[in-house]
Amino acid sequence: MSVILYDFWRSSASYRVRIALNLAGVAYRAVSIDLASGDQKSDTHLARNPQGLVPVLEIDGLRLTQSLAIIDYLDNTRGLGLLPAEPAARAQSLALAQSIAVDLHPVCNLSVARHATSLSHDADNMPGDWMRHFIRPGLLAFETLLGDFEQSPYCTGAQPGLADLCLIPQLYNARRWQVDLTGLPRILSVDAACADLPAFAQAHPDRHAPD
Repeated sequence: MSVILYDFWRSSASYRVRIALNLAGVAYRAVSIDLASGDQKSDTHLARNPQGLVPVLEIDGLRLTQSLAIIDYLDNTRGLGLLPAEPAARAQSLALAQSIAVDLHPVCNLSVARHATSLSHDADNMPGDWMRHFIRPGLLAFETLLGDFEQSPYCTGAQPGLADLCLIPQLYNARRWQVDLTGLPRILSVDAACADLPAFAQAHPDRHAPD
């Protein structure tokens, strides 16, 4: 049974799922849902996901939505070891990942930024100012949180974890919107380590941009 990922090349949520699929060694067929042109609101896509969001993953006879739920399924069925088994360590690592995926990423969603731009009457430097306002403080907090873990060389240890899958797509967005990345040595060290892994490199948006 073929695996199909409905995604958008610049979507952070899609990016993190691509990384997880690569780590799991799962071959998949990507179907682009162009968020910029509104494909996510088509009747066809709403039948897949009534929220009108990406990613949507068809795998193992299932149709899964929500990137964190998809990654959790892949972690549990493909043994990725993205979170520690011990409850306290698991909670701490999950909180680190969610500081980006649950708190930072949603306010930088394309639809949110577009609405903010509209409410500002298309003010100069929007939506860039919106993105920078939220992304740098979020990354500074993440940098501090990383101090509770040993980066050897990834966010929480010697192998990529859920926090890495959430961080790297957010860094892509940060660079896209010219966010100041000074004063983030732990983050940049993790970024360099992840860049050397094929699973991350092959999931990069530049590899999935439309021709």
